[in-house]
Amino acid sequence: MNRETILAGAIALVVAVSVLAVAVVPGAIADADTERDPVRPGHLDIQEVSIAPGPVSGGTATLQVDTRLAHSRGRSENVSVLVRAVHLESGLVETTKQTPVSTISGEREVSVLQNVSVERSGGYRVETIVYRDDERIAEGSKEVRGVGTLTPEYARTSVRFHWQGGDGLPPIEYTVADAADNRTTLDVSTFLTNEGDAASKELRVVFTARQADSNIVADRASVEVGTVRPGRTATPSVELAVPDGYNYYLDAVLWKDGVIVGTARSVANLNPTETVEANETVREVGLEVGDFDGDRQDEKRRDYEETVTESAAADGGVPGFGVGAATAALVGALLLARRRNS
Repeated sequence: MNRETILAGAIALVVAVSVLAVAVVPGAIADADTERDPVRPGHLDIQEVSIAPGPVSGGTATLQVDTRLAHSRGRSENVSVLVRAVHLESGLVETTKQTPVSTISGEREVSVLQNVSVERSGGYRVETIVYRDDERIAEGSKEVRGVGTLTPEYARTSVRFHWQGGDGLPPIEYTVADAADNRTTLDVSTFLTNEGDAASKELRVVFTARQADSNIVADRASVEVGTVRPGRTATPSVELAVPDGYNYYLDAVLWKDGVIVGTARSVANLNPTETVEANETVREVGLEVGDFDGDRQDEKRRDYEETVTESAAADGGVPGFGVGAATAALVGALLLARRRNS
């Protein structure tokens, strides 16, 4: 066997062993570039943040924060998203929540959902911060206002005051049912429309007459509405008795199962010299608070007037001293004169 044959056989053996090693043990022959450059971390950024209302209770509201992360190149591990709600007025942090994210690789978009509970009032700045290996790599913020207008689950109803249709009609109407003894009886009514698809039950309306300049409650009454079918309108009404000569706000409060679910306001102008509107700022006028103390105050005033009249009649109806006062004055004068003489 010559030297060339032996060399060729050795080369063939080396190639065969190398191929077998690659097949049996992956990575036995490593790429030099790979040895120098391990897996690169991917590029991660905030693509979008959306906020939606979640469950609402009487005191708190849940904000559902959806953070969309855009990832490109390489691989990202140990990623987490922190969300915190900062009150817009006080600047205080209301709540904070941090959520870990699974390993992300390749060109893709990842959604991270988080529920943040805040007080049901005012507005908040929702800040989103992305961390990788405890290092901040992206951040953003979004403001949410009017959280206090979110309706709690227990207070939701499809029944509304009909004036919300924008037809210009007052939400509460009234007629004068009676007028006597310086008091006026008003027949007050409103309109409730069921805008939903199911009948609404356990409804009650409380009507209140408030003196416009003092906000004193002159009278109040409530009425059960009953069942309002879908697409139907109910017209509850009551009678309110108020003192004459004043202007009043007529308030209607809609209750459902012990919870206020709606309010409306109109006016009743009983003062012929001036009028008020439901949405205007009123000025101070000469208010007699005693008029709003009820019937007992009227009786006391009448008794006082009768007493004064009888006293004046007994004295001859002439202003000045009465008979008793004159007698006492005469006796005092005689005693003083006698004392001087002595």
